Amino acid sequence: MRTRTRVATRTPVAAEQWTTEVRRDDRALAHLADEWDGLASRCRTTTPFQAAAWQQSWWRAYGRPGALYVLLVRRGGLLVGAAALQRSRTGTFTALGGRLIDFTDLLLDDSCAAEAAARLAAALPLHRPWHALDLREVRPGSAAHQVYAHWAGRRHQLLDSVCQHLPAVPMDQLLARLPGRTAQRSRAKQRKLADAGVQACRVPVAEVPAAMADLLGLHALQWESRTVTPEHVSERFAAHLKESTAGLAELGQAVVYRYHLDGELMAVDLLLLCPSFAGLYLYGAHPRLRERLDIAGLLFGTSLEEAVRAGIPELSLMRGEEPYKERWRPEREHNHRLLLGPRWFAVALSLRLTLARARTAAAPHLRGPALRLRGLLSSVRR
Repeated sequence: MRTRTRVATRTPVAAEQWTTEVRRDDRALAHLADEWDGLASRCRTTTPFQAAAWQQSWWRAYGRPGALYVLLVRRGGLLVGAAALQRSRTGTFTALGGRLIDFTDLLLDDSCAAEAAARLAAALPLHRPWHALDLREVRPGSAAHQVYAHWAGRRHQLLDSVCQHLPAVPMDQLLARLPGRTAQRSRAKQRKLADAGVQACRVPVAEVPAAMADLLGLHALQWESRTVTPEHVSERFAAHLKESTAGLAELGQAVVYRYHLDGELMAVDLLLLCPSFAGLYLYGAHPRLRERLDIAGLLFGTSLEEAVRAGIPELSLMRGEEPYKERWRPEREHNHRLLLGPRWFAVALSLRLTLARARTAAAPHLRGPALRLRGLLSSVRR
């Protein structure tokens, strides 16, 4: 009798086991830090604002105890999807960071992003009429868009802030992109910078917290005769910036420069780094330096060198349409606002959508006077 030999094929069952978890304890992000950053390294759309160091620091400074929701998706025990959300007292969920971050995103492992997105969408705690998820400042093509696409309830996508960016190329190539007279003026300003002898020093990682204190001191000084963002001079922002930037610097996701002129500290600049862009997040400059030299040209120069050296393709000027950015002829791109709610009776979602559309409709009537005022202030400073 002929016997049949059966060849056993071993299927890695564990690798196909998917689990979803929601953590509510305020220490969840600290406990997950290594896993979180491991996932971020496998998510092509992530930015430094999604790093564990930034998320943890922001939560300690701004989070409301008991309001943290950390959604986790694992495949065979490996973290492949994650979202850290804060629930308001009225039931609206938002990403961590608030208006302090330029780009919001969730985390998905590139190797199984579609399935992880579907499972993360299914885990969103949006079940009641007063529940809504409001994600501001989402970059086009982000992981959050994949979760949005898999959401089975009501959803709406709106335009959010304008962000601008330049190609990360050597300064001479960047100047070559500018129109004739603008290029001539910019080259003259670059020569003046070189002749002035400003020394740009990359801050060692161990000195980053102290450099952040210097940055905030100069930032407050440069804005003392103008309207400063109130949060930027608060103690909790200072604590958050020192802690988060120190963590990002250790990961190579933040670079800080000090600028000296005639032996005196005159400016400090914080540059955030990720595979897709180098972002000019915040700087502080002494008013005397602003009177003498082109601050934007100074900061752009060192930032471009960092980006080119790291092989990063884009220098992001982050949110905003300030005149000093427009001079460099940057590319413009809108962030998105993603609104999600339950399938039925999405009361909170409808209200937020109505308010957002009303603000959008009113914006053209407010933008003109605001830009004229900004231009007037700019001409006064020159």
